Amino acid sequence: MKIINPFRNARYVLSAHHLRQLPPDQGTEVAIAGRSNAGKSSAINTLTDQKSLARTSKTPGRTQQIVIFELDPDRRIADLPGYGYAKVPAKLKAHWRNVMGRYFADRKCLRGVVLVMDIRHPMREFDQQMLTWCDASGIPCHILLTKADKLKRGPAQATLHKVQRELPPTASVQVFSSSKKTGLEDLVEKLATWYEYDKDQG
Repeated sequence: MKIINPFRNARYVLSAHHLRQLPPDQGTEVAIAGRSNAGKSSAINTLTDQKSLARTSKTPGRTQQIVIFELDPDRRIADLPGYGYAKVPAKLKAHWRNVMGRYFADRKCLRGVVLVMDIRHPMREFDQQMLTWCDASGIPCHILLTKADKLKRGPAQATLHKVQRELPPTASVQVFSSSKKTGLEDLVEKLATWYEYDKDQG
């Protein structure tokens, strides 16, 4: 069954520097994570069909907060802070490593994580850390290999298969391009399952 994209309803709610500032731990929350230059904001904007819902910047790593977008009163997207940008102070990196560890361990409404990786530079140290957190917490992780338009089909598929072989059983992966909207329908279908939109429509 083809799922109508329900993510166009997304709207900004708040930005949180600490877990206590997040909305109540209920309903369904899906987190989107990725290195600072992996194309995370562009992926969110493509998913929601909104040009500037998530801010894109030529200076990666500026958003060092958990940004919450609401889909409806029971469903949210959590845009996690971008990592791996050299100019982020060490103290702030340490703060967010602690916050993220507790977020994955304690956030009961977290239904899944979309992990955004540049298809040309996948499975860096931060990506491995996120996969480890997800696997340890039993949280499904779906990887977006973004910027797929930067590679020809053969190399893109080779990277996809290589990443597939390295994943834990709780993780899945697809290719994605924000500019070409490659893989958008697959992403919508995956998230519709996590948010249980498929039950609402069927």
